[in-house]
Amino acid sequence: MNKVQDLHRQAMDLAEQAELEKRRGDATQVQDMLRQALALEAEAARLVADDLETEPTRSVIHRSAAPLAVECQDLQMAEKLIAVALAGMPPADIAEELKDLFIQINLRK
Repeated sequence: MNKVQDLHRQAMDLAEQAELEKRRGDATQVQDMLRQALALEAEAARLVADDLETEPTRSVIHRSAAPLAVECQDLQMAEKLIAVALAGMPPADIAEELKDLFIQINLRK
């Protein structure tokens, strides 16, 4: 689980840095950072995807990865992350956030 937590922390740090860069107006740097953050968070999600006993960590990581995928314009990945998270046993509030994001993705299409 330590590897998952390390990947998640690194991903969230990059996402936070990307937000700061976005405020500075450096769009190229933002996209690079978001892609890196998504890669790290997607790997963390993959590592816990089949382990329902890690809830709520499992669904939290998927919930973090899905919006990163949306920001990187990878809607298919976002939908898959949401589906995997909802196939587990996420807490009700996280499940609602995931369902709302799924609706927002489909409204974009």
